[in-house]
Amino acid sequence: MSNVINLKINAIQHIGIPVTDITASQVFYRHLGFTNVMQASFTDNGGTGTCVMMQRENMTIELYQLPDAGLAEIKARSNGHIDHVAFDVSDIDEAFKVITEAGFNVLEPEPVFLQFWKNGCKYFNITGPDGERLEFNQIL
Repeated sequence: MSNVINLKINAIQHIGIPVTDITASQVFYRHLGFTNVMQASFTDNGGTGTCVMMQRENMTIELYQLPDAGLAEIKARSNGHIDHVAFDVSDIDEAFKVITEAGFNVLEPEPVFLQFWKNGCKYFNITGPDGERLEFNQIL
């Protein structure tokens, strides 16, 4: 598969994150400025799960909690089911200050510079309730 398909992709539509406690995860993402814009139940392996779409401006994160039968699989993972979700920020130092002061679990002691893009970028990560990494990134 070396050819790029001819398909217009506009942006990330949402990131799906399986969680072990839908209520705790909603509280966490609300603290980051996301709001619940949709909630629905679904059936999985004979049980009922819950899906919540959390949105902040043009970003949407789908949190879903599987029925009890599927929770063991999620709980067995120590680092969540995605590597990270990156949020674009305009001022990485201000973002770091706000996130740190808000008491989130910040993984780096300060924003990290990478020689990506034309002038580089700076980023830092936090972890969510199920070990998912959330990256804050500024392209310089």
